[in-house]
Amino acid sequence: MARNIQSLERAAAMLRLLAGGERRLGLSDIASSLGLAKGTAHGILRTLQQEGFVEQDEASGRYQLGAELLRLGTTYLDVHELRARALVWTDDLARSSGESVYLGVLHQQGVLIVHHVFRPDDSRQVLEIGAMQPLHSTALGKVLSAYDPVAHSEAIEADRKAFTDRTMCELDGFEHILDMTRARGYAADVEETWEGVASVAAPIHDRRRMPVGAVGITGAVERLCRDGELQPELIAAVRDCARAVSRDLGAGRF
Repeated sequence: MARNIQSLERAAAMLRLLAGGERRLGLSDIASSLGLAKGTAHGILRTLQQEGFVEQDEASGRYQLGAELLRLGTTYLDVHELRARALVWTDDLARSSGESVYLGVLHQQGVLIVHHVFRPDDSRQVLEIGAMQPLHSTALGKVLSAYDPVAHSEAIEADRKAFTDRTMCELDGFEHILDMTRARGYAADVEETWEGVASVAAPIHDRRRMPVGAVGITGAVERLCRDGELQPELIAAVRDCARAVSRDLGAGRF
């Protein structure tokens, strides 16, 4: 029988300990609870912190679970329950907006499309489930970058490529867009990724108020925009859809 790897067992025990209470724990508390030397406990915590599984409060020096671990904990939800809960609402959004609807989650430094509802007309369309979109230029990507700390870090560290002359690649400008996204509750992409194409997206949260995905519509600029601005009724429809899915996931009212 293969022997267990002691360092992994200790790391797992440490994560369970941090998950077991609502307060942050200090190094001495963690070491004594697990029967470890302080040096050993500190080494494991430092590794977990580097990987984003643990965070340390700068003021107190105490530790708590990190955003990366919370994001990994929602992976099953992202690709299964999220899609199942969104089916009815995304169909309704496609009918009411007359546009294609996309549901996306963070995956490998981009947005993975996990559900796609065709525009309700007779035009020829290609199913894009499994396609990847960039974080920094698309509406779905901006929403994830604004609300998910892991997506934000990945968008900041990535090479923000200019797809059109409207793409925001500068860090300060991109951060300003994310601030606007959080303040408004939605993100826009007007010819920033594809010429002649616009989109709007809003965040979906789970029962812990953690961001687990984004939903949005995409279509021709002349349909989605009026006088160069996204039509307010379309923005409202997307936000209503995101709130409805979030409520179905147990997030309550936003």
